[in-house]
Amino acid sequence: MNLAHSIEEEALRLGFSACGFAKAELVSDGVVGVLDNWTAQGHHAGMGYMERNRHLRIDPTLLVPGCRTLIVVALNYYPKQLLPKEGYQIAYYAYGKDYHRVVKDKLYQLLIHIKSCIPGVEGRAFCDTAPLLERYWAVKAGLGTIGRNRQLIIPGMGSYFFLGVLAVTAEINDTKKEKSGSDICLDCNRCLKACPTGALTTDGIDCRRCLSYLTIEHRGDIPDDIAHKMGHRIYGCDACQQVCPHNKNAHSTEESAFNMPPEVAAMTPADWHSLTEERYKSLFKDSAIERAGYQGLRRNITAVNGE
Repeated sequence: MNLAHSIEEEALRLGFSACGFAKAELVSDGVVGVLDNWTAQGHHAGMGYMERNRHLRIDPTLLVPGCRTLIVVALNYYPKQLLPKEGYQIAYYAYGKDYHRVVKDKLYQLLIHIKSCIPGVEGRAFCDTAPLLERYWAVKAGLGTIGRNRQLIIPGMGSYFFLGVLAVTAEINDTKKEKSGSDICLDCNRCLKACPTGALTTDGIDCRRCLSYLTIEHRGDIPDDIAHKMGHRIYGCDACQQVCPHNKNAHSTEESAFNMPPEVAAMTPADWHSLTEERYKSLFKDSAIERAGYQGLRRNITAVNGE
């Protein structure tokens, strides 16, 4: 058994749905140009970190000295049970435990396996925790292609996946080829039409209008012209993924950490309105929902109700 195959088998055993390998090198000039133009137009909104550490974002070898290979993995998070459509909505990825910890824990378990195969190898795990273009590297590693909704789409499985990267100092060759995404969406524009605020266009995503950004990352009031388009969304937005044909056969995750706690699933609008900060901390400890903070979540609930 070759090394790449052994690592991929271990990744699947750990629960990952896909695993691929990419040579650690500079990001292509074309992608760098798109990223620079996106930030120059202010489409990153208040996410100043997208401008910082540009040199690290375009050269992964600077993140891990001696890095030669990026091992990219995908972990399914599609929920076993969805919240009722008539109730308040939370982005699927935030139903359970904070994915950063879950994915990184599994990556470090994978690194232990790699160390047993390659004595002296060093590595570092990333999952939305460093200036790294995960989707770009997932394509380079042959996992899938980028759709019009700017999500990584894995053929036959869809886009409901967390991505993680293990940067290692060993050179690991694999036979997977980068997948071309030029015709992945053909003439389908369902995601563009479904975007509640028009944040998603053929040119990309303008985070200044994106509900995922505004209900999670944004600090301050949600603009009035956006608030009335939120529907029942109080944390994040899955509209562009929910209508994507590639997700029609999405399978539920087998990762128990991503299951929504019963006490959260049972909450009514009245429960959300009466949510205290103490109760919030109890319910969402170690959850991605902590990102918005108690005041941010209260703001979202208020905005949804036009208060």
